[in-house]
Amino acid sequence: MYDVKQFKEDLSEFNITLSDIQVQQFMTYYELLVEWNGFMNLTAITEYKEVLKKHFVDSLSLVKVCDLTKEMSLIDIGTGAGFPGIPLKIAFPNLKITLLDSLHKRVQFLNTVIEKLALTNIDTIHGRAEDFARPGSLREQYDICVSRAVANLTTLSEYCIPFVKRGGVFVSYKSEKLLEEKQEAEEAISILGGSVEKQVQFTLPGSDICRNLFVIKKIKDSPKKYPRKAGLPAKEPLKNK
Repeated sequence: MYDVKQFKEDLSEFNITLSDIQVQQFMTYYELLVEWNGFMNLTAITEYKEVLKKHFVDSLSLVKVCDLTKEMSLIDIGTGAGFPGIPLKIAFPNLKITLLDSLHKRVQFLNTVIEKLALTNIDTIHGRAEDFARPGSLREQYDICVSRAVANLTTLSEYCIPFVKRGGVFVSYKSEKLLEEKQEAEEAISILGGSVEKQVQFTLPGSDICRNLFVIKKIKDSPKKYPRKAGLPAKEPLKNK
């Protein structure tokens, strides 16, 4: 039996209450994460309490900036081991979620988790954000786009903002205090049809771990030429010419 007292206390700070079934889904997810991590690189964090705090609770911190009680569509770009998309799906079954990752093995893991947890209305996509954000694919289809991927905000914005429908938001999960990164990204965000709505800084419950959520509102359609082909958004960050 797992001790879930601290987990529940942490989530209560976000006003999230889980059913026994949802708690069990998180425990099964943890077990699968550790099992699969034994033969492929999913996460450097495997200790039980750390996974709960730094992956599960952190993923659910999206509630600080979005009302997740409504029926909404959400895409998680560069989801990796499923963070934040799968914790969000477990806690908020009403969300329609797409998980996108470029590594086939990780997508196999995600499909296993979805099957074992009996999650519905959640899809996985093996591919690159640049390809699926093109016109005629998943472009401007989502209320929310999220990413915990390790990339600067300028690059992430080019990958993510094109997925968001007008009036929706892109939320970037960041760990550090990133005022400089935010300032550097503002030009790219504007070019892509977005506007920085807010930055929420907080510490994870019961810890001194600093987190930031950057919320970018989609105010107009993204120009069709973005995102550019693979590699360019990182190599040549978007700036006003």
